[in-house]
Amino acid sequence: MTLLPLIFDGVLGFTLLWLAWQLLGSLALFRAIVLFIAFGLLMALIWVRLDAPDVALAEAAIGAGLTGALLLAALARVEPPGDETANLHPEKDGQGDIVSVTEGGGLPFRRWLVALHLVLACGLGYAVLSLPSAAPGLSEAVANNLALSGVSNPVTAVLLNFRAYDTLLEMGVLLLALLAVWSLGRTPDAPAPAAGGVLALLARLLTPLLLLVAGYLLWVGGRAPGGAFQAGSLLGAAGVLLVLAGWRLGRRFAQLPLRITLVVGLALFMAVGLSVMLAGGRFLAYPPASAGGLILLIEAAATLSIGMILAALFLGSRPGSRGGQ
Repeated sequence: MTLLPLIFDGVLGFTLLWLAWQLLGSLALFRAIVLFIAFGLLMALIWVRLDAPDVALAEAAIGAGLTGALLLAALARVEPPGDETANLHPEKDGQGDIVSVTEGGGLPFRRWLVALHLVLACGLGYAVLSLPSAAPGLSEAVANNLALSGVSNPVTAVLLNFRAYDTLLEMGVLLLALLAVWSLGRTPDAPAPAAGGVLALLARLLTPLLLLVAGYLLWVGGRAPGGAFQAGSLLGAAGVLLVLAGWRLGRRFAQLPLRITLVVGLALFMAVGLSVMLAGGRFLAYPPASAGGLILLIEAAATLSIGMILAALFLGSRPGSRGGQ
């Protein structure tokens, strides 16, 4: 009975390495994106095997799903359909005949890249071998202070209480990424989807289900795997599905209401921290009596902001900047 899980884990590990090798060596960008999505889904399964369901949910929704959709949307805008050889350079002889085709950069660049990877691999190997045989970690400290965090899920306690600074900065990075995309100006309009059809039916069927599951993950995050990032990624997936089906925000909602929704998560997060400071405490050091309610409030606002930011990143330009908006 113990041999079968070992074989399964070994197959997962080797398959992950094979996907990574095929992904990095692929000359066709579309094939590389599909391999990247498969890599993310397999990585989510590996996180489940490592008893990390929170990370697995985030990896499947963001690492594979939404990131894959963003890459496909970017590919549709920068590369003509069917052109999978744009990054290839033919080599011709004196008569002008093509004798070989190589990828941009050539053999010297590949050799330097391989050498750099070998150096990094040696450094990582040395770091792993230098780890102590017994490392206590912080799990005991988290368990001892879990009752003061306001939640019973240790992952949520770490992300929203003990290391709330990290989560606050992550939300800031997401917002800055969207501002950077919007600062690039108007992007080419994507082809309008056909009216009706399978995609529109999927949008009508799956969008309510995604919203329901997102609400559940938000509510249960304080005591079980879930939370703002997992719920927000599902909201973002619902937004991507609606965008693909042809739905767009109206002019009235694409201006101030949209911008308020984008920043409300980060703004409320900082407002709670400053309120705690004004009450005589430290920034983001919640009072134990009200920590649970404050965390739920922060996560609810963060879910809305994360979902809207991810959907807006997929759209590519400011709503209202396209024709017909």
